[in-house]
Amino acid sequence: MHTWKERIGLELSEVSAKEKLISTVGGVLSIFTLILFGRWGLDGTGGTCVIASMGATAVLLFSVPHGQLSQPWPVIAGHGFSAIIGVLCARYISHQALAGACAVGLAIGLMHQFKCIHPPGGATALIAVIGGPPIHDLGYSFVLFPILINAALMVSLAVLLNACFSWRRYPAFLNRRPPAPAPSRPGPSHEEVVAALKRLDSFVDITEDDLVRLCQMLSTSAPAKVEKKPALPHPGLTNHVF
Repeated sequence: MHTWKERIGLELSEVSAKEKLISTVGGVLSIFTLILFGRWGLDGTGGTCVIASMGATAVLLFSVPHGQLSQPWPVIAGHGFSAIIGVLCARYISHQALAGACAVGLAIGLMHQFKCIHPPGGATALIAVIGGPPIHDLGYSFVLFPILINAALMVSLAVLLNACFSWRRYPAFLNRRPPAPAPSRPGPSHEEVVAALKRLDSFVDITEDDLVRLCQMLSTSAPAKVEKKPALPHPGLTNHVF
């Protein structure tokens, strides 16, 4: 039997109040900067539509800066490919509802194919279709500005703001944490991690280094007293993100 938390998808998140405050401030500063910058190229209505997808990007960059979905390639390429798909669908599919649906669906497939899944990209693709004349008039230049330039600006802001805190260095490879104590048994190798993810066959938003580090920490820490839960009906890997 699953608990009510598992039924509604309430995940484990042991985050301090300080971390929550930093994420909040990062979101405020990044979007404030982006809105000011965006007003140079579009009127109020178009600018607001474009900022909407970048707002979702801010959530990832400042709440989970070390998540796989938050890294520079997914952010920039995810928005870029999605913008291209959105513009193509807007231009060549006359039925707006069908164009919007195809834009989002094809953007998802393309992001999967090029390993740049970034959920806000779906909003970017949809904006290209339903954004109205201010967006449509830009044509393919919509991909470069505002989308790619805004995405690059968001990544730059994430690098600068997260650099103020040693444990939040962004991108993830800059987050040089002290090595975990020597495990009582060897941690998983790269090949074992890849094989396990293939068996899971579902996207998991955690970097390989963090996954290996987590396994090492679990193998060296003393067993904690936890409330016993009923065993899962199918033992093995579960699709939980830590």
